[in-house]
Parts: sequence; C-alpha cells; structure tokens
Amino acid sequence: MLELHTERLSFRTLVEADWPLFSRLHREPQTMQFVFGEIAEADVRRGFEHRLPAWSPQAEHWLCLVVTELARGEAVGVSGLRILTPGHAELGTLLLPEYQGRGYGAECCQAMIDYAHAIGLSSLESTVTDGNVASCRVMEKCGFVFERRVPQAYRIGEQWFDDLVYQYALGAAR
Repeated sequence: MLELHTERLSFRTLVEADWPLFSRLHREPQTMQFVFGEIAEADVRRGFEHRLPAWSPQAEHWLCLVVTELARGEAVGVSGLRILTPGHAELGTLLLPEYQGRGYGAECCQAMIDYAHAIGLSSLESTVTDGNVASCRVMEKCGFVFERRVPQAYRIGEQWFDDLVYQYALGAAR
C-alpha cells in the first residue's frame, strides 16, 4: 500500500472500506459545485471500484489516495493522479467542505507533485472549471501555469462552463 506524508497530512491507497468517504465526497454540493452535476449512486460506485485495483504508472485508472489529517486522524478527502501520456499526468483533489480553506488543497497538490517527480514523470496538468477561484489559486500557489481555456467544455446541470487547463513542468525550479 502506497503511503505519503506531509507536515499535516497522510496519504494512503484507497480501499473498499473507504466507500462511505468516496460516496460522501460525490454527494456534497460544495465539493461537487465545480466538478460534476448530480451523479447516480451506481455511477459513483463504478468510479470507486475503478480506482480500487493496484496502481502503477502504466495503469489507465486514477491513483486515488485517501487524505487524512494527522492531528485528528480524520479523512479529509482524496487526491491523486492519472497518467494521460507517457511522462504526463493529470492531478486532482476532492476535499470535504469542512476541510476546505485550510491550505490542504495546496498541501495535497505539493504531495502529488513530489510523488510525480519521484516516479519519473516530466509534467502534470490540472483542469479547473471556470469559476472555481479557490482551485485556480491552489494551482498558481503550487507553481502551475495557466495554459489554455477550453470554451464551453463541460456542462454541470443546465450551465456550460469553460475548462481552465494548468500545466506544471517537473523539471522547473521550485
């Protein structure tokens, strides 16, 4: 089982017992506001099961790590990455609403940058839904650079949103 640690957080591989956390994350309106519209429970479950198999850089599914606050031992969300092309991965994090605004997003992002570097990736990207100002700030704080806007890329409910794509070159000075 993969384990990572930062000053305030620990990260470990998602397991079957994490279903309540994963389900709650995908049901929280504040967490999902800029991620998805309403998702059927069966689809959330399929997404969860897709992330359970052992992960390697050759896997097609997300590396999904449960993020736990060290001080209280409470799960705060999930973070991880998915290989898009050799050497290049997408990064993502979902945090429960009560843990947003504490700097955990940036701490998760930095942990994923460090892990990506350790496994030999050369670059990362993260797609943020336009309007998600907090996530844009996290990307910029962690050294990601805005690369492009994809107009009307994603529909949440009845509204179309642009995607904002951020890039991070792992060879860049930090």
